[in-house]
Amino acid sequence: MRLIRRLVARVRAATPDDEDGSVLPLAIGYGVLALVLILLCADATSLYLAQKRLDSLADAAALAGSDGFVLEVVGGAPIATLTSDGVRSQAEAVVADVGSTAVLIAAGTPDGTSARVTVADTWHPPILTLFVPDGVPLESTATSRTALR
Repeated sequence: MRLIRRLVARVRAATPDDEDGSVLPLAIGYGVLALVLILLCADATSLYLAQKRLDSLADAAALAGSDGFVLEVVGGAPIATLTSDGVRSQAEAVVADVGSTAVLIAAGTPDGTSARVTVADTWHPPILTLFVPDGVPLESTATSRTALR
């Protein structure tokens, strides 16, 4: 027991007293860094999910737009031809039904068989930090084809 007391006394004598609490600023710094990383990851996940939601909306609007065709019989064979007005009206209906803040930028048909729809929205971070901008514009374009078979 005396040996242990002597060793503890030597260690205390060899350690300067001004070292007390020197780990506290380091621990606080790592805590702040961990908190910032958690907040950034939450914002990045929110941005990713917002883009995926916008992609899904563009896909749904393009799919609905591909139903805006005019059916004609040419030479005894039915032909489905898309019109830009038909694509736009179908896409507008889908975007309006979703009820989000997304807006329809463009809807039309480049070749008469494909419906191309572009939607846009603005993402706002759920947790405001100094490192994340407030309001990131997002845009998504989808194409869907119509065919009779």
